[in-house]
Amino acid sequence: MIEIGKHNELIVVNKTPIGLFLSDGTEEVLLPARYVIGEIETGDKIKVFVYLDNENRPIATTLHPLATVNECAFLEVKEINNHGAFMNWGIDKDLFVPYSEQTEELYVGKKYVVFIFIDERSERITASLKWERFMNDVNNDLDNGDAVQLLIAGQTDLGYKAIINNQYQGLLYKNEIFEPLQTGALKKGYIKQIREDGKIDLTLQQQGYGHIENTKQTILKYLKDHKGFLPLGDKSSPEEIYRQLKISKKAFKKTIGGLYKDQVISIGDFEIRLLDGGE
Repeated sequence: MIEIGKHNELIVVNKTPIGLFLSDGTEEVLLPARYVIGEIETGDKIKVFVYLDNENRPIATTLHPLATVNECAFLEVKEINNHGAFMNWGIDKDLFVPYSEQTEELYVGKKYVVFIFIDERSERITASLKWERFMNDVNNDLDNGDAVQLLIAGQTDLGYKAIINNQYQGLLYKNEIFEPLQTGALKKGYIKQIREDGKIDLTLQQQGYGHIENTKQTILKYLKDHKGFLPLGDKSSPEEIYRQLKISKKAFKKTIGGLYKDQVISIGDFEIRLLDGGE
């Protein structure tokens, strides 16, 4: 079955002046001639994105949308009328946001985080600012320490809401963030803790031994590249540590403590030096 709002790999079954007719073996869809790239023959397989035209008929394109159905994205409003808003989707057709799926007044030229879905009543591909209602409950797909893709979805008093792998909602705590974050930014993150109530705490720092080993190599590389001297120490601020090394103060202190114990470095209030014979 051809999936609407998704990429499909289909077979060319007919070539006509208006374009190519493609099939999955059961259904057919037209790829208009303006989207046909290169020499394509009957029987060839081609990957296309299938959406609905203005009359809600399936149509194929070789253009790539900024996101597909069941994904979140940070999209710009192109137009607003009496029916709702229309967002730039990266293809010839704009993405519709009805007023019923808006949580605030939208403005042309401004970007918003939305979830893309097929509205069951209208059968129309639709975007919603109410993305939270589409998020799944935590299941066995996630575990503490997992690396995940995050879409920063907005700021709260506690920190930043983030969408995890287009499926779940989590929180980055502001006291654990040492870099500026903007709504719509895509970041690599980690599951810090899945709480008993199902809520997910996130971090931008890898946890456990792997993180400490990476941090160790970061500090040693800096020392080797700067004649054995690093202008950071026990009393350096978290912001200064992150600015220079892109690591948290907690990870920094744990790592330099290990290096000091192994007699690799000496530590001062605001400096670290590589000892003779250090790694």
